[in-house]
Amino acid sequence: MKVLIIDNEAPIRAGLRLQLETYCPEMDALQEATGIASGLLAIDNFQPDIVFLDVEMDDGTGFDLLKKSGSYNFQLIFITAHNKYAVDAFRFSAIDFLLKPIDTDDLLISLEKAISNLKNKNLKEQIQVLNESMNAISMEHKKIVLKDKDSIYFIKVNDIIRCHAEGPYTEFFTSNGQKITISKTLKEYEEMLEPFGFIRAHHSHLINIRKIIRFDKTDGCNLIMENNDEVPVSQRKKEHLLEMIAGL
Repeated sequence: MKVLIIDNEAPIRAGLRLQLETYCPEMDALQEATGIASGLLAIDNFQPDIVFLDVEMDDGTGFDLLKKSGSYNFQLIFITAHNKYAVDAFRFSAIDFLLKPIDTDDLLISLEKAISNLKNKNLKEQIQVLNESMNAISMEHKKIVLKDKDSIYFIKVNDIIRCHAEGPYTEFFTSNGQKITISKTLKEYEEMLEPFGFIRAHHSHLINIRKIIRFDKTDGCNLIMENNDEVPVSQRKKEHLLEMIAGL
């Protein structure tokens, strides 16, 4: 397995190299680059399996490099200083990222995911979703990338009817009748989707308020969704939910 580190900070490259040499026995070759020009050359000549890419470099950004690269035959892990806006965009695109300084446990988790996904060649589409998120695309066209053990799904946020917590998993129900089960918690998706008109109607249910067709106040409180699913509403959430509906 060949690994490429593209980062303009020598201490970051040196630290990451040491971590990889210590904890990644699958790696048999490693190269470094310091920016866009050297990074593009290394991608073409070295043909890496995994690329660690800095977001901010002296001659541009990691996004600039990806726009100029004609090759996406690698797994990508961004390296970034904390920036909530960028981090949210990474989450929507399901492209992995590590925060500086790089924690070894986080690195090992990212490596495990990257190695398991080496045969999946969806990076170009994921980068497109990332760019859309970074450029504040309208709700109508905004997408989220969902990965299960077999497939990668590119779903319009507006097509999600509801999400349901099933232990440590989240079930997505979409307008075309799909049910997609993802091994992440509902809390994580609540943080991502709340700015786009989603609300936690119940501790196990996150709903798209645009997909409600009826608020049934009999026998407690239930929402009837576009696909005729019934979702319970907790008393604690009832007032806030009604306020959101009134604002539509």
